[in-house]
Amino acid sequence: MSGFGNKGYRPTRRAALTLIGAGALAAGGVTSVLAAANDDEVLTEAKVLRDPDTPVAGNPNGNVTIVEWSDYNCPYCRKLEPELRQVVQDDGKVRLVMKDWPILGPVSVTAARTALAAKFQDKYHQAHDAMMGVSSRLTEPRINELLAAAGVDMDRLKRDLTDHGSDIDALLKRNNEQAEAFGFRGTPAFIVGKYRVPGVLSMAEFEQVIADARKAKMN
Repeated sequence: MSGFGNKGYRPTRRAALTLIGAGALAAGGVTSVLAAANDDEVLTEAKVLRDPDTPVAGNPNGNVTIVEWSDYNCPYCRKLEPELRQVVQDDGKVRLVMKDWPILGPVSVTAARTALAAKFQDKYHQAHDAMMGVSSRLTEPRINELLAAAGVDMDRLKRDLTDHGSDIDALLKRNNEQAEAFGFRGTPAFIVGKYRVPGVLSMAEFEQVIADARKAKMN
């Protein structure tokens, strides 16, 4: 598997992970997307919400969209994953757009490229869940082990990494450009409707932001 660092992927604005604790919403932790959207070329609705190459979970016809930027080696992403999925499932009308943003080193890039290659055999979600479901830091052998156990055809995966490598790298580059344009400083980071959420929320806070996003959509 080739590294992505030599193909223009340079997350220059990465910093310490940002956490949003209880009560931080009132302090401005969640802001309007419009206030952050200062790059019309990068932050179009089509590119952020409707990129056809980006995997989607939840209700594809949902009336609120959550866009998540995550890294498979991010412990906060792993901790949040089951709670976010529960909120999406319980709500039933949320469309979850999953943007791989591998900013925590070369193995994170390998994990993201591998998951996106699995999409070509309709196994992205299995690959994603397998890598998010572990508690230890990933290595390339561990990635291969997890994906094989999740039912991914590893021979086809290698072919798809070769055949579709440039498309995968282009998608990761778009994800990175969008995250930087929004001013995100680490993973996980979210857009919920019209709101920018640069960090971790509890289930109750996600439910509140989703409700606020629905109200804002009606206005």
